[in-house]
Amino acid sequence: MWETAAFGAGFLLVAAGALSLIYPLRWIGVRTRFAALVVVTAGFFVVALGAKMLDSYLVYLGLALAFLGFISMMWPLRLVFIHSRRVASLVFAFGVLLATAVSLLPYREKHAATATTKLDDWMPRWQVGERHSIEIAAPPEKVFVAIHAVRADEISFFRILTAIRRCGQDGPENILNAPEQKPILDVATETTFVLLDDDAPREIVIGTVIAAPKEFPTSSRLTPEIFRKSLRPGAVLATMNFLITSNASGGSIVMTETRVYANSPAALRQFGIYWRLIHPGSDLIRRMWLHAIARRAEAAAR
Repeated sequence: MWETAAFGAGFLLVAAGALSLIYPLRWIGVRTRFAALVVVTAGFFVVALGAKMLDSYLVYLGLALAFLGFISMMWPLRLVFIHSRRVASLVFAFGVLLATAVSLLPYREKHAATATTKLDDWMPRWQVGERHSIEIAAPPEKVFVAIHAVRADEISFFRILTAIRRCGQDGPENILNAPEQKPILDVATETTFVLLDDDAPREIVIGTVIAAPKEFPTSSRLTPEIFRKSLRPGAVLATMNFLITSNASGGSIVMTETRVYANSPAALRQFGIYWRLIHPGSDLIRRMWLHAIARRAEAAAR
C-alpha cells in the first residue's frame, strides 16, 4: 500500500515538475523553472523511498549536481542559481563527493534463518538484492507455464533498458541481448545463466556468475555445482527466483527475488558501485516482467 502510494505521489510530482520546466504551473505554486527542478527532484525522492532505492537516488543526485557544476564552470547556469565559476566548482565537488561516498557505503550480509524456499537452499547468504511481488488472477499451474513462456518483447521497457546497460553495443545472444520471439528464461539458461531448480508449479531458480577470480574456469559451461563450491576470493554470484503461492480467491501471488553474494570485501565494494547505478533499471525490469507474466497467465486462464 505504501509503495503504491509513494509511486503515485512521486510520479505526479515528476510530471508536474517536468511540465513546469516548459511552462511553469503557477496554479499549483510552481512559479519558476528552478522550482520545477526542485519538484522533479522531490518526485524522484518519493519514488526512491517507495522502491527502497534511496542509495541509488543519492548517487544519481550527486552525478546530476556534478554535471550541473561542470557545465557551469564553462557557462554559469543562473537558472539554478550558479552565478559564478567558484560556485560551480563547489557544486561539482559536492556532487562528486556525494556520489562517491554513497557508492562506497558498505552492505550488510543477510541470512535465511531457515530454508523455506529453493532460493534459500541455493543462496542462504547474500549482501545485495531486491524483491517484488504481484497478484495474478490465474492458478499456479497457468502462472508457472507463463513464467517459462514470457518473451523479451512482452516485457515493457526491457529492450530499451538492456540496450542502455550494454551501451547500445551489439553482441552475442544473452539476457541483455535477447531475441524478441524466444522465451526469456530459455535465453538466460542457454547462455550466461544456469537452471538451479524447476519445482513445478511452485518455484524456479536460476543463477549466474557476475565476477570471478582469474583462476575461475571460464572455458567450461556454467553448472549448478559452482554454487555449492568454496571459491577463491573475488567471486560474485547471483541468483533469481520466481515463487508462486495460491491466494484465497483461487489466483496466485508471484514473488521474484534477486540475491547477490560476493565472497570478498573488494568484490562486494566493486559490485556495490555497479549495483547502485543499475538498480533503478533492474527494479523496473523486474516489475514489468511480473506484469508480462500476469498478462499471459490471465489470458490463458480465461
